[in-house]
Amino acid sequence: MLGHRALTVQDYLIILKRRWWILAIPAIIFPIVGFALTFLVQPQYLSQTLVLVEQQKVPESYVKAVVTEDLSGRLASMKEQILSRSRLQPIIERFNLFANGKLSMDERIDLTRKNIGITPIQSEIARTNGLPGFFISFQANDARTAQLVCGEIQSLFVSENLSDRAASAAGTTEFLKSQLADAKAKLDEQDAKLAKFQQTYMGKLPGAEASNMNMLTTLNTQLDAATQALARMEQDKSYAESIMQLQMAQQPQTTEHGGAPAPLAQQLELQQLQSQLADLKARYTDDYPDVVSTQRKVNELERKLAQAPAPSIASASSAPKPTDSLSVQQMRAQLRSMEQAIAQKKRDQAEIQAQLRTYQDRIASSPAVEEEYKSITRDTSTAQTFYDDLLNKIQTAKMATDLERRQQGEQFRVMDEPNLPESPSFPKRSVFIIGGFAGGLALGLFIIALLEYLDTAIRNERDIWAFTKLPTLAVIGFAGEAEPVATKRNLFGRRGRDVTAGGKPLMNAGG
Repeated sequence: MLGHRALTVQDYLIILKRRWWILAIPAIIFPIVGFALTFLVQPQYLSQTLVLVEQQKVPESYVKAVVTEDLSGRLASMKEQILSRSRLQPIIERFNLFANGKLSMDERIDLTRKNIGITPIQSEIARTNGLPGFFISFQANDARTAQLVCGEIQSLFVSENLSDRAASAAGTTEFLKSQLADAKAKLDEQDAKLAKFQQTYMGKLPGAEASNMNMLTTLNTQLDAATQALARMEQDKSYAESIMQLQMAQQPQTTEHGGAPAPLAQQLELQQLQSQLADLKARYTDDYPDVVSTQRKVNELERKLAQAPAPSIASASSAPKPTDSLSVQQMRAQLRSMEQAIAQKKRDQAEIQAQLRTYQDRIASSPAVEEEYKSITRDTSTAQTFYDDLLNKIQTAKMATDLERRQQGEQFRVMDEPNLPESPSFPKRSVFIIGGFAGGLALGLFIIALLEYLDTAIRNERDIWAFTKLPTLAVIGFAGEAEPVATKRNLFGRRGRDVTAGGKPLMNAGG
């Protein structure tokens, strides 16, 4: 009555008791069949090796590794390279893998790839995402072949890791060298540009303002001193010209008496003292001792000259004009010397004025020059920083390349060599037997469920209630053999059979 009403645990036990043989037969036969199949299936042997990842032996604080890619990514990349046709075909041809069937080389390569296993070992240390190692396995029909092929694949991984790291370090070094050459060329260009700018704007560069102002002050002082000196020199020249005129006017008296008159000598001395007094007053106060002494001498000479008798004009004009005396000639020579000194002083004054204009121009143009200078020095500083950074990086890359060349960096170390399998990994007899038993049970249960679903016999009161929805008034027991009863229609218009008590037909019910 399966499927016609809800069944209880008692119903299931009754069904199992009635049809146990249907469940037992396949549950016994199928394990035997599974065990027999293990002798017909070609065995497969699995060889496995363990490869650990050793970190570089030199601390990274001394030499930084050039290859910083995550190991899982590098492992995936190496796997794709090793499983390529160019790597697998020589191995297939050497060990004659999968050559029993009529398979093409592409199919044999696909089968080889499927039989290669790469299993990473995840780190169990907290806060560590690195891979401490990985397993390499290979499955083949022969145990020795599986071991040899697993060893070949292991060697490929170890050598590929070394070559990849060495190539990566060398490639990084070469790239940095090319970048360093470009950076040096740019830095040289900026240095040349800066040198040309400094040469063009010499004295106008930032930082020269203070020296320019000091030089401007010094030149102003020199110009004032040169102007004062020029004024004194012109004053001395005028004084010398007047003295020469007096000497020329008194020349007849000098010729007649044979010597220079006393008033003329006193006048010359007076003019010298007056010139000296003017120079002292320009530098000192009136109370200075030298000023007081010179002033006293000037006053005495002026008093003496005032008391001396004046020469006769008529006698001077009527006397014959003599030739220039020695003193007049000396005075003329002194005047020429004064004129040359005055001309030189004027040239010095003009030169100082030119220098003043130069420094004034430097100070006026300093802001614009400073702005352009900052732009050039900023570019030069950037180029220098970039060059220094590349220089440090290339030194680090060279050390890392040497580290990889000496095999002191991160490398793969084989912990367990490929094992020689003693028993096949497939088929497992225990798995086949358990699978056969489970399959037999499943098939038996399916057959019992199907038979119960198709069976319409009414065997108890619950079956009667499921069909008629009427309560059972009485149950008649039966101890003999059931007699066949002709099939006839029941109350519902369906054909059925007589239903008896105790598993025998009790009444005629619809199927």
